[in-house]
Amino acid sequence: MIQHKVVHDNFKQNETFLDDIIIHYDIKGKNFGNQDRNSLKLFQLDEKTLNVKSFRIPNLINQLAYRFFRKSKAQRSYEYGNWLQSLDIGTPQPVAYYEFKTPFLFKKSFYITEQLDCDLTYRKLTTDFNYPNHEEILRAFTRFTFKLHQKNVHFLDHSPGNTLIKKLGENYEFYLVDLNRMEFKPLDFETRIKNFSKLTIHKFMVEIMSDEYAKISGSEYSEVFNLMWRYTEAFQNRYHRKKRLKSKILFWRRNK
Repeated sequence: MIQHKVVHDNFKQNETFLDDIIIHYDIKGKNFGNQDRNSLKLFQLDEKTLNVKSFRIPNLINQLAYRFFRKSKAQRSYEYGNWLQSLDIGTPQPVAYYEFKTPFLFKKSFYITEQLDCDLTYRKLTTDFNYPNHEEILRAFTRFTFKLHQKNVHFLDHSPGNTLIKKLGENYEFYLVDLNRMEFKPLDFETRIKNFSKLTIHKFMVEIMSDEYAKISGSEYSEVFNLMWRYTEAFQNRYHRKKRLKSKILFWRRNK
């Protein structure tokens, strides 16, 4: 298989170690987080901990697409991570990406970053309403999202688990993960507000985010809230409709 790799300049001296991580990924490292869709493992490099994401082999159509026509998820994650850092937007430090291909098909890929230990993710705010400074964090997160939009960053996977949050003194810092689905272009008002639609089902959280976004954007609160809540409800309806359809299909398969 053909191997292609790109290593960040800051880690060129560690290239042999990184190669070994990828070659022996299945038998080394420590599992980290949910392993359902893609595998995540941690590896120790001197004083640093590296987070290695192994993307599963795509379906046949995407094996062809990634081989000849599209950038892989690993390549996009690496390039987007570097671009976000150049915009002063938080994301774990990109280290490298690796790809394995045959002459006609794309197979496995890996994205390596420095592990970033956080205090919480946005998801915590959706389940623990008594978390200290809950509203303050939510408003700071909204300002962070406004910053993304002002810098022409459209994070398509802006969902509860994909923003890490660290408390530094009296302030909060935010870091994006799962970067392979992003667009970089000026965003109109509706696209900006729709970008909040996957974050929460709780109306009071939407009210707070709408209030903060209206203040910093100079928009009318009612306009922001009505649009944000409409998109939130629409996303939830689609999500639950898909779940019901999937349950029916799985039930039919189980009873064949």
